[in-house]
Amino acid sequence: MGVREDEGRQKGLKFKVKREDTSDWYSSRRVNLKHSGSKVLVEEDTDRILGAHLFGEHAEEVINIFGLAIRYGLKNADLKSMIYAYPTSASDVSYLV
Repeated sequence: MGVREDEGRQKGLKFKVKREDTSDWYSSRRVNLKHSGSKVLVEEDTDRILGAHLFGEHAEEVINIFGLAIRYGLKNADLKSMIYAYPTSASDVSYLV
């Protein structure tokens, strides 16, 4: 969702890429998920979320949080400071950014 790495580079955007292999995280282990992970693109100057790519349990739901962040220009710190229900897949968001 949002900008892919190659698109961001073509547009001349300056961003950080945070990749996480979440296969050994509790949220994956508790449902016996062997493979899960994420990649989040954060603009360097503004700290805005530019793109997010997820795979794993409930990725189709968690991506909506990133979609909201991208659409409304939320920053990395905004997602980190939210309080998420636990244990849920969404509770990992603050660690993915």
